[in-house]
Amino acid sequence: MGEQESGEGKKKAKVTAKATAGKSVGKTESRTALVRRARRINRELAEVYPYAHPELDFENPFQLLVATVLSAQTTDLRVNQTTPGLFAKYPTPEDLAAANPEEVEEILRPCGFFRAKTRSVIGLSQGLVERFDGEVPGRLEDLVTLPGVGRKTAFVVLGNAFGRPGITVDTHFQRLVRRWRWTEETDPDKIEAAIGALFPKGDWTDLSHHVIWHGRRICHARKPACGACPIAPLCPAYGEGETDPEKAKKLLKYEKGGFPGQRLNPPQAYLDAGGRPAPPLGAG
Repeated sequence: MGEQESGEGKKKAKVTAKATAGKSVGKTESRTALVRRARRINRELAEVYPYAHPELDFENPFQLLVATVLSAQTTDLRVNQTTPGLFAKYPTPEDLAAANPEEVEEILRPCGFFRAKTRSVIGLSQGLVERFDGEVPGRLEDLVTLPGVGRKTAFVVLGNAFGRPGITVDTHFQRLVRRWRWTEETDPDKIEAAIGALFPKGDWTDLSHHVIWHGRRICHARKPACGACPIAPLCPAYGEGETDPEKAKKLLKYEKGGFPGQRLNPPQAYLDAGGRPAPPLGAG
């Protein structure tokens, strides 16, 4: 009985310490302290997600560009379940540029907003053929001239298809960097600039993966799993979610909760770490 009480006491003390540490962060934080805390969070997340990667299946820059455009307003999993059929029928920009829109719409229907997305992917394919010899350009200035391609999409492609650093400010990224008080900006372009100033440029792409993975798996929008969060002592928002460790574990999503990630064909490093491929369309 005494040992059980001792264990429970240590558990409560640990939770209390986490809460105290988290809530004290960021109140009167200097710029130097903010930079140190932000970089430490990124290092901690790198240890938690050493296999973090883009969760869209792709084999070349064209596939990644199209998949990223399709991922708006839907999940990466749904895109990954849909694109095999699209790329089997239209493997190149030339093929998709000349496609019948109605046939493309039928393929893209599961992704939602399929008419608008059809116009975008056919339009960007036509742009690639007409202005870039059918090749995806490796410059931000060129990518954002294509239909349906903004800075977020461009940085996904540049960082993951060309190895050029960029910050991907999606909804998860926006939510977490504000929750962590890295910035108070709300405009995506201003968030990108503010966060970019905290980290070396070479860290930007992996930083984006770490933050997005954490937002999808642990630091959820409505109920963060605070009690299962590895960076709780560094988080000024600790306590906004479930702090009880056992209850928090039940909130974990994707492979940390026993589920597969978003990709049907994930990188080998992800499989080696125990991750499982997602099911194909129609399989669950």
